[in-house]
Order: sequence, then C-alpha cells, then structure tokens
Amino acid sequence: MRLAPPVVVVHGGAGRWRTRGVDRERVLEVVAEAAHRGFTAAERGDALDAVVEAVRYMEDSGVLNAGMGSVLNLAGYVEMDAGVMDGARLRGAGVAAVRSVRNPVVLARVVLEHTDHVLMVGEGAERIAEFFALEKRGETPRRVLERYRELLKNLDRVPHWSRVREFARLYGVADTVGAVAMDRRGNLAAATSTGGVWLKLPGRVGDSPILGAGYYAENGAAAASATGLGEYIVVYQLCRRVVDLVKSGASAPEAAEEAMEGFTRMFGGGTAGVIVVDHHGYVAAAFNTEAMPRAVAAWNLPNPVAVFSREEKGF
Repeated sequence: MRLAPPVVVVHGGAGRWRTRGVDRERVLEVVAEAAHRGFTAAERGDALDAVVEAVRYMEDSGVLNAGMGSVLNLAGYVEMDAGVMDGARLRGAGVAAVRSVRNPVVLARVVLEHTDHVLMVGEGAERIAEFFALEKRGETPRRVLERYRELLKNLDRVPHWSRVREFARLYGVADTVGAVAMDRRGNLAAATSTGGVWLKLPGRVGDSPILGAGYYAENGAAAASATGLGEYIVVYQLCRRVVDLVKSGASAPEAAEEAMEGFTRMFGGGTAGVIVVDHHGYVAAAFNTEAMPRAVAAWNLPNPVAVFSREEKGF
C-alpha cells in the first residue's frame, strides 16, 4: 500500500491474543486512535512528533503492554523499555528498566534530544525523568495484577529462559507497541515501547530500546518497529535488516516479508512481527504470529484503517 504523507503506522504487538482476555474491538479502537493522533502530530510538526504521540497514547490506554498497561516481572513490579529514532539525524535513544515514568517513550525522546547517550537504564534514566519533571506512572491496572496472581499459581510451568519458544507457547508473545511515520518533508521516524514479558527476571532488557533491533529509521530508506521475543529480535537486528533491504532496492512490503521469512527460518513461528514505511510512502506489516493489531493513517485515507489478523483486508 502506497500512501501520501503524512503517513503513520502503529502496532499493538504480535501474539496469540485469543487467550489475553482483552476486548478485540477495544484494542482496534486504541490502535486506530493512536494512528490518528500520530497523523495529527505529523501535520503540526514532524515524523518524530508523530511516532512519540502515537506510542504515548498507546502507553496511556492501559489496554496494551506498555506504559500504564505494562506486565509485571517475576518480583511483581513493572520494568519498562522504550526507544525512538529520528531518521533525519540518524540518531536514536532508548531507556530500559524504568519503573516510575508514565510514558517511557517520552523519556526516550528526552534522552535523544538532551543527552549524548544512546541508552539509559534504571536509576540513571529515572533521574533524567525527574529533572525534566516527566509525569509519574499511576497504579497498575487490576487486570494486570489479577493476571500476575494467576501466573504465580503456575510457576512450575515457567520454563527456563533458554527455552524461549516454550515460554512463547505458554503465555503468547508479549505485546509491544510501536509506530513508524513519514512527514510531508520525507523525514522518517520510529518508536517502540513495552512492559516486557510476563515473569521476566528483574533487570531483563528486550529489543524495544535497542537500536536496530526494536526500532530503526533512516531518511531516504525506511522506518521500522518490531514486536515479539526480544532475545531473538536483538540477535537478528530485525528492524535494521528491514531498512537495509529497502536501501538495497526492496519496497516496504518486500523488505518486511523477506526479513520475517529469514527470521522465521532461524527462530520458528509465533515469534515476531514488524511494521514499516519506506521513503516512497509504501507501508507494510509482516508477522509470524496469529495476530498483530495495527492501524495506518495517511493524508489520502479518509479515516485510519485498523486490522487485527492476517486475513482481514488492510495491510
């Protein structure tokens, strides 16, 4: 699908979803509204504004595994990761294992624009959030606490982290949120945010704050945001591969499919997904899971298009 800029594509995470107990229609409403808000931000500003606003909205929704809806680690508390990249400057930054910030994606942008660093974690990142007076995170939603208590009753079923595929089969791939955008000037940007995976070890960091893995953007090429099993995505550098394929001449759909085919051959099905927009305005989504809720908004679309599974018409 080729669209006229501004173009904003968002995802709400690749996984099974049927076992999540989350209202499917509500999820589609959230991703559609996120795409709309990102589009509005792009019209007023640029691509970086768009992806941050789209992801910030999904973090605030409490419906998805990011920000207010983040899952709990094995010790029973939230540790969130996020990353943003400005394709115009070829600069990106991430934050990891943050606990008190309402919007990790906003903190990642602060790190990008006000420090020389690429990745900040834990207490150091929290201090930056305090210095810039970023909003604090509220209480964890009841549904997250109930799910955590349910999982604690079945700890004997939690496999060792060396068996990541089995972990995915038990709980489904953890949903991450992300956005990619192109503004009217052709600038590209990407952002990704997550609460990680259920019952992860404290201190675990996934792909979302890692440049090239969970997000990547480069003007003149493409912007991509990934979702899935972070350990695999980091090793494969999924988003960088997609962008490099576009640089080699592939369109966004071709690059997304080729990268995901290689990823699936290496790590198996039910493991990841990716969204992408290229510098020509082509957008695509590729995933090897049962579903990946996603939405797109663009200048030549009357309303955002939101779809859930592979079979639905859309992109």
